[in-house]
Amino acid sequence: MTAPTTIHLSWRTFRTIGRMVLASGILAGSLMAQPPSAGASGAVKTEDPSKPAFAFMTVKPSKPGSAVSNSSFPLGPGDAYTPNGGYFAATNFPLVTYIAFAWKLLGNQLQALIAQAPPWVSAERFDITARAGKDPGKDGMRLMMRSLLADKFKLVVHNETREVPAFGMTLLKAGKTGPQLRAHPQKSTCESKAPADSEPIADKEGFPVVCGSLVGMAPRAAGHLRLGARNVTMAFIASSLNQMSNLDRPVLDQTGLNGTFDFVLEWERDAPAPATAGADSHAVVSLPKFLQAIQDQLGVKLEPQKGSAEFLVVDSVEHPAAN
Repeated sequence: MTAPTTIHLSWRTFRTIGRMVLASGILAGSLMAQPPSAGASGAVKTEDPSKPAFAFMTVKPSKPGSAVSNSSFPLGPGDAYTPNGGYFAATNFPLVTYIAFAWKLLGNQLQALIAQAPPWVSAERFDITARAGKDPGKDGMRLMMRSLLADKFKLVVHNETREVPAFGMTLLKAGKTGPQLRAHPQKSTCESKAPADSEPIADKEGFPVVCGSLVGMAPRAAGHLRLGARNVTMAFIASSLNQMSNLDRPVLDQTGLNGTFDFVLEWERDAPAPATAGADSHAVVSLPKFLQAIQDQLGVKLEPQKGSAEFLVVDSVEHPAAN
């Protein structure tokens, strides 16, 4: 299989794509931070009539040569979105983007899916328009997308739990977080809607105004990336680190911290390290600036280990028939 292309997006691009996007990777609208939804064990045939479905839907190949991807609905794993009456319209996204949205795929789960699925699932792009009878909420829209993918692409999937090389995310100092990671204030206002282009992305303390999603913000220095989130779990943050930095394995939360947190992280991009033949697969990925940033700003470190992780596997999928 062809390795996925890595695309590093500027902070202006974050704002253009609803601000709920990945820092790197093939998807321009989703950021993995939660496992696939519960109840998706075994071969899941999402065309089950008991599952929610759109009242109207069309799927067609995107126009050849189109360079811009747009969506009326934020495709990230968080809860943030602007209710729009159940309307979904997305153009010029690969099928893997829609699968990731429907199952809330994160970091290494996405990379594993790309490697396992037929190449056209990541290469060919599609436009999808659909409408629900009423606004079902974001998770309801995900379930409807599963039904659409089963109907139009004959998609059948199942989950697998595997023992794989991983990173354990632990605190540098027991019970103490870094300066850019704080417990979410219980009485703070929490927006779930993406701010308008004329509205600020961050509050006065520098944390995102929107809760529940990873948000790209203007970096403080050229050549840097800056992202943050509010009211998210440490498991969300651990999974997000994988996609921010292109780590080659899952990141598992082992901080022992409960509740929800706010964080902001800024780091200078590292030059890609050349591949070394015969390198130890358990060696720490050479990303010194990123790894130093999470220690200095979040107060956490990554330790290589073996761990259990859940992956989505494609059993079968077909090109869509004409509408």
